[in-house]
Amino acid sequence: MTDLSPRHDWTRDEIATLYALPLDTLMAQALTVKQANWPDGKVQKSQLLSIKTGGCAEDCGYCSQSAHFDTGLDASKLMPLDEVVTAARRAKENGADRFCMGAAWRSLKDRDVPKVAAMIEAVKAEGLETCVTLGMLDEGQAEALKSAGLDYYNHNLDTSPEYYGKVVSTRTYDDRLQTLGRARTAGLKLCCGGILGMGESRDDRIGLIHELAKLTPHPESVPVNMLVPIEGTPLGQSTAISVIEMARAIAVCRIVFPQSWVRLSAGREGMTEEGQALCLLAGANSIFVGDRLLTTDNPEIDEDDALMGQMGLEAASREEMEAPARRTTLIGS
Repeated sequence: MTDLSPRHDWTRDEIATLYALPLDTLMAQALTVKQANWPDGKVQKSQLLSIKTGGCAEDCGYCSQSAHFDTGLDASKLMPLDEVVTAARRAKENGADRFCMGAAWRSLKDRDVPKVAAMIEAVKAEGLETCVTLGMLDEGQAEALKSAGLDYYNHNLDTSPEYYGKVVSTRTYDDRLQTLGRARTAGLKLCCGGILGMGESRDDRIGLIHELAKLTPHPESVPVNMLVPIEGTPLGQSTAISVIEMARAIAVCRIVFPQSWVRLSAGREGMTEEGQALCLLAGANSIFVGDRLLTTDNPEIDEDDALMGQMGLEAASREEMEAPARRTTLIGS
């Protein structure tokens, strides 16, 4: 039986069994879940802007923005409000409906809350959903962001609890879970996923999905990133995982998170059209658009439009983003 509604009692063994299915069987189950919960098959488009680049005190082994590594990236101050608004307007013109703002901070400082709140308010005024990723949150900060109109807080778990210490040493898994809890308590939606290809095992990928599945409710948005190796970082020489492994992880996420947006996120620039199509067929229904993510390249808008046109996919409207179909029955697999 294939569950069409969210479950919060997934075991790690159940997810491992799903992950090991023949790819065609796995994708068929994922497609059943996707069609039940997202019958129009439309794709949500987000655009990401780095509002403060580099100089981060964290030592995340994949990140070009860490002050611990020499990657040739110059640190910058917080971007002026008018430049953020200009970027948001351009994103909307290019078809994005959610605008994500990222700052390379270990944690949000109280002195920066009013500046970020002003950005959120301005982007909301442009008719866009808002998402920010600002590092860890202290008491009261999530509420202040929510009051400014923030919709989503992005804070990825990155990998399994067992492998996490091999990627980051300056914060713990529990630190990340605490920030997710503060965002959720404030009434924010969560954008929370991970990165594949950091040298982790398949069991670690299964562990990541299991940890995400334990969050109640599930994150409304689950980004699945393929590591983009950055020269100068500890993971800069990592061996790439296959697109088939990405598709497999996405299909499992679609089944485990039936009512979440599952985003084919970083790494698309290095995929062929066919590889991206496979991941979308596996159950992804969200992408980043625009030619940059935070510090890495992303496919151009016209390339995305061409791919979606070939696949017969349409972009989701703001109204459709808020109200996907909700099925609660079961169907035979």
